[in-house]
Amino acid sequence: MPDTYPNFAALARKERSGIDYQVRVRRARPAFAIMAPHGGGIEPGTSEIADAIAADLHSFHTLEGLKPSGNAVLHITSTRFDEPMCLTVLGHSAVVVTLHGEHSEDDGEGVFVGGRDRNLGDRIGAALARQGFDVREHDDPDLQGLEEKNICNRGSSRAGVQLELSKAVRETMFESLTREGRKHPTARFDEFVRTARRALGRA
Repeated sequence: MPDTYPNFAALARKERSGIDYQVRVRRARPAFAIMAPHGGGIEPGTSEIADAIAADLHSFHTLEGLKPSGNAVLHITSTRFDEPMCLTVLGHSAVVVTLHGEHSEDDGEGVFVGGRDRNLGDRIGAALARQGFDVREHDDPDLQGLEEKNICNRGSSRAGVQLELSKAVRETMFESLTREGRKHPTARFDEFVRTARRALGRA
């Protein structure tokens, strides 16, 4: 489905900051930025996971949908994502890791690793696979994060990592994917976050 808004400026003209959406950002060390451009109710669970991986170690950015329903209208595709505070973090960061939520019901508990930084992607993927996560490359080239303009490839290294998490695997990480359910992460959430953070620490 095509995006409702071609860029952030168009979104901001129609949607209400703090009511329909919010932007959260922290700047930390310049090595890594962890981002969830479609957080909150847009791709539920992604902003919580990204926030936890970043903690106080890495820079963090998310645009979160706050609507009671219909948050999909806030989706801006990763090759055109241009929220201003995101651009600031991108300019400060060498490598970007993005968290996305896949909506297909046919992907099982897949964790799809993409992006142009193959070495880091392989390291994160291998670490997650050792913990029992179903790590794969996505069959759809448009969901492999290989475009130069993809947000994950716009740090100073021009190569980052995209993690597409199926709906089923995100459901294992929270009591539910509702706003209230996402306040209650599970042991699987903790395992994913610890594993990803350890892999970044060895990068």
